[in-house]
This record gives sequence, structure tokens and C-alpha cells, in this order.
Amino acid sequence: MSAPTTTRKGLTAWRNAVFAIFFLSGLSLASWVARLPEVRDETGLSTQGVGLVILSGSIASVLGLIAAPPLMARFGARIGMAGTLISVSLGLVLIGIGGSLAPSVPLIAIGLAFAGFGNGAVDVMMNVEGAEAEREIGRTVMPLMHAFFSFGTVAGAGIAAAAAALDIAVFTHLGTIAAIIAVGAVIAVRFVPHRTELGDPADASTASAGRADAAPRRPFGERLRDGLRVWGDVQLLLIGVIMLGMSFAEGSANDWLTLAAVDGHGLEPAAGAAVFTVFAVSMTTARVLGGPLIDRFGRVLTLRVLAATGVIGLSMFIFGSELWVIIVGTVLWGVGASMGFPVGMSAAADVPDRAQAAARVSAVAIIGYCAFLVGPPFIGFLGEQFGLLNALLVILVLMVMAGLAAPAARERTGKPGATGVEEHPETTGTTGTA
Repeated sequence: MSAPTTTRKGLTAWRNAVFAIFFLSGLSLASWVARLPEVRDETGLSTQGVGLVILSGSIASVLGLIAAPPLMARFGARIGMAGTLISVSLGLVLIGIGGSLAPSVPLIAIGLAFAGFGNGAVDVMMNVEGAEAEREIGRTVMPLMHAFFSFGTVAGAGIAAAAAALDIAVFTHLGTIAAIIAVGAVIAVRFVPHRTELGDPADASTASAGRADAAPRRPFGERLRDGLRVWGDVQLLLIGVIMLGMSFAEGSANDWLTLAAVDGHGLEPAAGAAVFTVFAVSMTTARVLGGPLIDRFGRVLTLRVLAATGVIGLSMFIFGSELWVIIVGTVLWGVGASMGFPVGMSAAADVPDRAQAAARVSAVAIIGYCAFLVGPPFIGFLGEQFGLLNALLVILVLMVMAGLAAPAARERTGKPGATGVEEHPETTGTTGTA
């Protein structure tokens, strides 16, 4: 077995940097989604029109997902994550201008394209980094990393709800959030170690970060071929099915839960934003608690229980008429959808070879985020034809599929740190908690 490649201090800084990137990504998404009813009213868009505008961001996001592996192979994760989050910031500014300062549907669509491309690409990169950090930590921490994404969505939704209640303009709100994301990204990536196997160029900072294996950087073509080869792995594709169902459930909630609560159940816009906050808090709580549960009960049982929980919650939200039923359903929906993506990341990385693990994580991230991003416009199309609540029935089927595919995520090498990384005094005790 090889020795760990990062000191305890460097590993902690690396972990915290990944936490920050996840947080900023969640903050960016929830900030504009929670103001969507006001943007819709300001521009006069229909439900289907909102879906078509979101589609521009979804298409760009898919392009970002596809572009992420070659971008990482060429520039490395540090430059890649900082650059793509700056793209997200620019997109938020344009959405703010088109949504309030100078109402313009085309400008909103362009802003969503910038934000979508940046978020699509950074989502792959931060999950690759998170999976690598988890392997060296030696415990299941991917759910906690995704909890920081949820922390970001909770913060974003809460700030947006307060901004709406205080009648703060969408442009002022989103412009401020954009500045926070851009500055935060540049600071955070400084603490991500250079890793030549993930595409980073080796330089002096590699040694200063505590790296003991400054191997020569593999050729770009070789790294790109490795990334394409993993698509022939049937087990990996089944892990992708798990992530497809869970990501569809999460992504649809992010884009449509507020409007479904307002238009489908007749709640006020502020109450709709509060319901979305309940969803985000539920996901956050489940992800914070999820790592130890997975280590105790295993991935398969955890995924099956969560899929069943999500199905029950969605049914309560869709068919419930009393407010308490809607809220409880929202909680169960959030809990049920909370762990599929991070557990899928861990399962994809559960192989001894690091370069192969990075390629596998990138592949399933693309599958999951395609569902995460393409699903909402599809829900919008169905919602225009049959109503938003009826459109959400599609998610029930996909969550059942995710539960059936759960055995593909079974542990193959034991704990995350058992894939060729030995425990030693410098890493023991790093638990992955915030």
C-alpha cells in the first residue's frame, strides 16, 4: 500500500476548501431559484415560458458537465473550479439585470447560460476533489460535503426570502451574492492541493502542500482516454441510475417546489419560499447525519430506505391538501433525495486506482447532473400540460428505479480510506466534520 499523500494539516485545509466550494455552488443556485416567482411576474412569463428559460441554463449546464473532464485534464481542478464559479457569478449579475433592473427574457436566458455552464462544470470538479479527499480521510464524508451544498441552498433560500420580504430588488440581491461567490472561490481553491493524477501541473506548491508523490503529469490524451473508457462499465452505469433518480428528485425540487407550492397548493410567494427552505433544511440534516449511518448500515440498505422515504414524501406533497401534510411530505421528500448523489460519488470512487476513480466519479457526475439539469425543464413542459403537481409523479417512478438499482453501490474495498491509503498519525482523527 502507498502512504498517504497529504499531511493532517493539508488534508484538513483541503477538506474545508471543498466544503466551501460546495457551499458556494448551493448558494448560487438557491439565490436565483427562490426569486423565480418575482422574476416570472416581472417578465410576464408563463409556466412553460419559465421552463423554456430554465432550459437555456440546463443546456449550458450539460455542456459544462461534458466540458469538465477535459478542462480538468488541461488546467487542473484549482483553476477549473475558480474559473467556473466566476462564470456563475457573471451569470447571476445578468439574471439580476434581466429580472428587475431592465426586465429582459433574453438577458435572463444568457445569464442562466453562464451560470449553468459554470455550475455544471464545477459540480463535476468539486465531486472529483471531494471523492479524492474522502479516500485519504478514510471515512464516509461525501454526504457531509453535499450537506455544505445544502447549507448553501439553505442560506441562499433564507437570504432570498428575507430579500423578498424586505422588497430588495432582485438585481441588488443577486449582485451581492455574485461578489461573495467570486471572492470566495478564489480564496478557497488556494487550499486545494495540486494533484498530477487529476490533471494539475506539478509545481513548487505541491511540495509545500505536503505532497509526497509528486509524480510526473500524465499526458493529456492518456488522461482523456481513461475518462472515456469507464463508460463501458455496467456497474458504473447502474450507479448512474441511482444518481439519475435521486438527482431528478432534488433538481426538480430546486426549480419547481416553490412554484408548485404557490400555484399547485395556493400558498403565498413568501410561504412558497419557506417551503423550499424546509426542503433544503431537511436535505442538509440528512446529509450531516448520513455518513455515520452509511458506515454502520452500508450503502445498499441506506439507499433503499431513503428511496422509500422519498416516494412517501412525494406522495404526501402531491396529493396532500392540509398544510401540515404538505410540510411533512416536503421533509420526507428532502430526506429521501438527500443521499443518492453523494453515495453514488463514493461508490464510483470505490476502486484502488486513483486516476480511474477520478474518471469514474466524473462519469457518474455527468449522469446525475444531466438528470439534475434536464429534468426541471421536462417537469415544466409536463406542468404546462397537466399541472405542476401531476408532473411531479414522474419523480416517483425514478425514485423507485433508484431503489431497485441500489445493490450496484455495494462497498467493494471497505471504508473510503481502504483503497490503498494507510492510516497513520497525521491523518487519524480527521473525521470530516465541519
